[in-house]
Amino acid sequence: MPERVAVVGFGVTRFAARHPNATYFELAFDAVKGALGDAGLTTKDVDAAVYGVYNDLFERQFMQDVLIHDYLGLYGKPGVRVTTGGSTGGYAFREAYLTVASGLHDVVLCVGAEKCADCFDYVVGKPTPEVVKAIAYSADMTYEFPSGMYAASSYALLARAHMDKYGTTEEQAAKVSVKNHKNAILNPIAQSPMELTVEEVMKSRMIAYPFKMLDCCLYTEGAAALILATEKKAKRITDTPIWVKGIGAANDKAFTGFRSTTDKMGKYGDIADLRSHYAAAEAAYKMAGITDPIHQLDLAEIHDAFSFTELQAYEAMRFCPPGGAGKFIDDGIPERAGTLPCTVSGGLIGCGHAVGATGIMQTGEVVMQLREEAGKKQVPVKKGNGLVHSIGGPGSCYCTVAVLGRDKEKGRK
Repeated sequence: MPERVAVVGFGVTRFAARHPNATYFELAFDAVKGALGDAGLTTKDVDAAVYGVYNDLFERQFMQDVLIHDYLGLYGKPGVRVTTGGSTGGYAFREAYLTVASGLHDVVLCVGAEKCADCFDYVVGKPTPEVVKAIAYSADMTYEFPSGMYAASSYALLARAHMDKYGTTEEQAAKVSVKNHKNAILNPIAQSPMELTVEEVMKSRMIAYPFKMLDCCLYTEGAAALILATEKKAKRITDTPIWVKGIGAANDKAFTGFRSTTDKMGKYGDIADLRSHYAAAEAAYKMAGITDPIHQLDLAEIHDAFSFTELQAYEAMRFCPPGGAGKFIDDGIPERAGTLPCTVSGGLIGCGHAVGATGIMQTGEVVMQLREEAGKKQVPVKKGNGLVHSIGGPGSCYCTVAVLGRDKEKGRK
């Protein structure tokens, strides 16, 4: 049997458009300092580390993990880097979980960091953001990229398929943007807190139909860190360990157009249905014993790189039936005061998308909510369970889902 694994510490920096006075390894250091302080530990207590850093071009540096590892003073201990597009943080958390659950190490640090706004091309007359192109390189460079495949256009294909199949509307997606920007107002680390209307989202600049500017997340700099521990260690560290009850992951075909209802993932539908998300959720729920997520979860942090992506995730997480996401948001179910609050951190749209750190930040949000230590962001916790959804890659081919839960007893040392 695998070891029981708990999250015992969380730290995060401010998510911002720029951190001009900090390197990526300094941002990582600040997040780790917060996580270690939260757990009451030092680097001497850490047995190994897992790093989430997405893009070599952002930092203009290969093997950033080695430099972070050194800066943290963890030399002599093992460390490994994970990079899976927007799901880098989620997959890094999964790797850290596996390292502890296997019994290989007792205390493992999981840290994600990203510093993308220095990625400019100074050859032209004025600085041009190369960050857009750096992300686009995640698509196939032989056929897709030359034909105009960028992050927004890649996910817009999925959104358009959902609209055609189920009748989902742009206005319903805009409600996700309004919700998550508003949720970010209560988050002191958020990049884009604001009050919006559906009309303002709809009138914002078109990016890739059906995505408007305010349907999209922004590029962000920041870092987040978690400390994971075995049950024996966790109970020595804290009175409120947050357990990893279930974890699932799945990848779909990289070429979106090759996905079919007749292949081995066909039971999850076509490109409108985000098949890897369905499969990852199914695995996580089975492990956690979740059979009725809408009534067994207190909250969910959804990877809302685009507003439509959160709508599609509602269905894949089985919060509503396929095609039911529009009604789900219309009925206010994922609002802070709804039956299942979703993305109360503000998510990628409101808090920001510091790619390697995002899934870790959102996991930390669920941890703090379940500990009832989320401050102004706090939502009611009655069932003791929360979900984290992390996605990335061309056509959202990567997905991880984690179900976290607490013991009945509350209170910290």
